[in-house]
Amino acid sequence: MREIPFPDPGRPDTRSTVRFLVWVAARQWPTQLVGMASGAVWMLAIALIPAAVGKGVDEGIVPGDAAGLVRWALALLGLGAVAASMAAARHWFAVQNWLYASYRGAQLTALGVERAGPALTRTLPSGEVVAVFANDVMRLGGLYDVMGRFTGAVVSYVVVGAILLAASPPLGWLVLLGGPVMLGSLTLIVRPLQRRQARQREEAGRLTTLGADTVAGLRVLRGIGGEQTFLRRYEAQSARVRATGFRVAGLQAALDSAQVLLPGVFVVLVTWLGARQAVEGRITPGQLVAFYGYTAFLTMPLQTAVEVIDRGIRAHIAAGRMLRVMAIEPDHVPGQDARAELPDPGADLVDPLSGTVVRGGVLTAIVSARPEESAAVAERLGRHGPGPHQTTWGGVRLDDLPIEQVRRSVVVSEPDPRLFTGVLREELLAARSPSLSRSAVASASGVAVAAPAPAPAPAGTATATATDAEVRRALETASALDVLDAVPDGLDGLVEERGRSYSGGQRQRLALARALLTDADVLVLVEPTSAVDAHTEARVAERLAEHRRGRTTVVTSVSPLLLGQADEVVLLEDGLVTARGTHRELLADPEHPAYRHIVIREEEPA
Repeated sequence: MREIPFPDPGRPDTRSTVRFLVWVAARQWPTQLVGMASGAVWMLAIALIPAAVGKGVDEGIVPGDAAGLVRWALALLGLGAVAASMAAARHWFAVQNWLYASYRGAQLTALGVERAGPALTRTLPSGEVVAVFANDVMRLGGLYDVMGRFTGAVVSYVVVGAILLAASPPLGWLVLLGGPVMLGSLTLIVRPLQRRQARQREEAGRLTTLGADTVAGLRVLRGIGGEQTFLRRYEAQSARVRATGFRVAGLQAALDSAQVLLPGVFVVLVTWLGARQAVEGRITPGQLVAFYGYTAFLTMPLQTAVEVIDRGIRAHIAAGRMLRVMAIEPDHVPGQDARAELPDPGADLVDPLSGTVVRGGVLTAIVSARPEESAAVAERLGRHGPGPHQTTWGGVRLDDLPIEQVRRSVVVSEPDPRLFTGVLREELLAARSPSLSRSAVASASGVAVAAPAPAPAPAGTATATATDAEVRRALETASALDVLDAVPDGLDGLVEERGRSYSGGQRQRLALARALLTDADVLVLVEPTSAVDAHTEARVAERLAEHRRGRTTVVTSVSPLLLGQADEVVLLEDGLVTARGTHRELLADPEHPAYRHIVIREEEPA
């Protein structure tokens, strides 16, 4: 077997669902071909067993010829041995084809998720994305699992039809033409079933999204007494999933019953016609026995054909959902915007839209009565979100720089910390992992960025794994050593799901430490101390200024403790810069009473 996941899953043909399914098959054509060949030999060996039995009756039992009986008994033994060995081979390659297709689909979808970045959740509900990985990738592989048996079914069906046609033209034509006609009638079921299954998958995705949101916000819901409201919403969505499931079940039951009904009808017709010809003396006793064996065998290829139709429907729907994820365009496409070289790390950042100028190498604070305004400036400084950006760094537009370099050099940390399950050391040391881009690390610690594929770091960029001393220094700056002391195994302790064992303030301080460990040229922190008490905030403010001394740092906040440590404070009103200076200068400036009103809650004169 080839090693999976694949080092390179390839570039899929996403022009249509059918083209994608064909592309996946072509990517694993050797195992697919061997699986189909072994499936053909396996089912053909089984199909020839009735012929050998019939010959044994006509040439051994009826004339009393022991040699003839032994000869055909040995033939039966050989066919059985071939069928057994080919069955094992077919199953082996079927499992490989299933795994290869499923893992390839999962990797391609994961790359689509990574490429899309923040645009993903703006386009698709998170529950639908989870459902793709939980169910659809396996259903994609199921189609390639059955292709070996389907090839065997087609080959054996044609061979049996040819044998019957040679022995009895009416029986032969009944087999060769009747089977496809019966299967063609299933189109009356297939199309509506496909539509209903797609609808059911959409409703199930919405239910998964609702459940994930409810679980994530359970603490908040309990705090405001909203459990029952969300419970009723979940019950209502569950009822919709159940209703769509019932509608799918009716047609699915019809398709499943067709696997028994159609072959059964076929067996009855062939047996009836064969028995009449035997009574009339037009076929021998051995041929009658063989015909009965053929009728019993024909249930296998017909049932396989119906199963392929069913799996094809499921794979078609699954592939369509995967393509929806892969088709989402990211806010910024890596490698398509390299028109300038990276400026000096100490250069100024300028946001023309608001008039904000961030001087290089200093700590700048942005203040606004509306947090969304200062957060918007922070996003533009890091070239986040869709659309063109006019922000410049050292006179160079960020839009003219490779997005990978921007993500490595300018890190924007959100106030909402995101921690994942894993060892605490790995959560923090990932900040300098050579295998991860800074954007991926930042996303994990609450940084709103898309995570492009890892790219080589430019000269002078630190990518070596940080030492424990550096980690502890970052934790000390974030005043998070108490969090480390509370973990039984220290840095080797396990972070639970979403960091749920930590308080909001602890999660925020761990996220700040992780952001500091990115060692970014420009670090933009959005409300980094909003969830901590005043004493802790004072320590963080003082240590942050010292930790980032000489490097460009931006903080959005209205806390006097943070503003007092800033080298320069920028005041925004209605999204535009109206004043700048130190914290003390702006407090004493009579021309800008809005600053005092925002920072110390002083009432403006009437």
